[in-house]
Amino acid sequence: MSARPVDLLVAGGGPAGLVTALHAARAGLDVEVWEPRPGAVDKACGEGLMPGALAGLLALGVDPAGHPFRGIRYVGGGRSADADFRLGPGRGIRRLTLHRALREAAVAAGARIEERAVGEVRQDHAGVTADGRRARHLVAADGLHSTVRRALGLDAAAARHPRFGLRRHFRTAPWSPYVEVHWGREVEAYVTPVAADLVGVALLVSTKGSFDSRLRALPGLEELLCGSEPATDVRGAGPLRRGARRRVAGRVLLVGDAAGYVDALTGEGLALAFAQADAAVRAIVDGEPQRYERDWARLTRRYRLLTAALLAGTRPRVARRALVPASRLLPPLFGGAVNALARPVGGGR
Repeated sequence: MSARPVDLLVAGGGPAGLVTALHAARAGLDVEVWEPRPGAVDKACGEGLMPGALAGLLALGVDPAGHPFRGIRYVGGGRSADADFRLGPGRGIRRLTLHRALREAAVAAGARIEERAVGEVRQDHAGVTADGRRARHLVAADGLHSTVRRALGLDAAAARHPRFGLRRHFRTAPWSPYVEVHWGREVEAYVTPVAADLVGVALLVSTKGSFDSRLRALPGLEELLCGSEPATDVRGAGPLRRGARRRVAGRVLLVGDAAGYVDALTGEGLALAFAQADAAVRAIVDGEPQRYERDWARLTRRYRLLTAALLAGTRPRVARRALVPASRLLPPLFGGAVNALARPVGGGR
């Protein structure tokens, strides 16, 4: 390994880190990504890219295989409400498939990927030193439980109402052209078509428990999956809500889940990560890393406000029971909310 400083060291080789590296390499920066997990990295997530996120991905020249979906369907109490996207379809993409495609693009652009973790971080006016490696800037994209964020003392207080995610795939043909959200008393399930013979089921819950026990709380969905063979093991994540006191600390910038995360309720995680990666690299290239703090607040404002409002509004059981009927009675409002979330986040290069 060369002793000379790199322009940018990226901690974390998930989608947020890889897109950061891709932007940086294409901007002419010398960039390294440190990711301790070998090969393609999986994650317990919904795997559905809304049209805005898909547009951002395609703008990068990355086009991974998946399965299209035309909108969002809410299901509960034997009734359903549909909202179609106005900007074209979204796409369900296995996280492993997405990761491989982004990794290949980043390496092709000139980024180097090392199988190691970032431990000790020190910085001065001229750069950052991570485990003896010198870099002019460091982007922490190391996820919900970011070790870099914690090491810099940037962790915010824990959430009062923690939520957890569980995901498993089932071998069955998608029965719907939508991402279906099945609402129960204390659980919601996101069913995403990711292939012609495969669906992903992601559960969001407020208390820990097994996947099967939570699925039994949604008898309509359990019936739809009856006879379908599980294709993957259950993966978990959480608690989902994580805060950061700020996103810039000297020459260190936080991107993706490491920068703060409210909930997976609105499905904007990847779109936000892509937009943050672009903004962080732009600020670094322009010599204004502190600007990223303002850019982050602007890019995430809609997500933070809407997601927090939806979480508060759907916490009472009576509100959860009323959600699907209200969506059926007010289709313009439901469709408007879905399409607001489907829009691109920020601008592209």
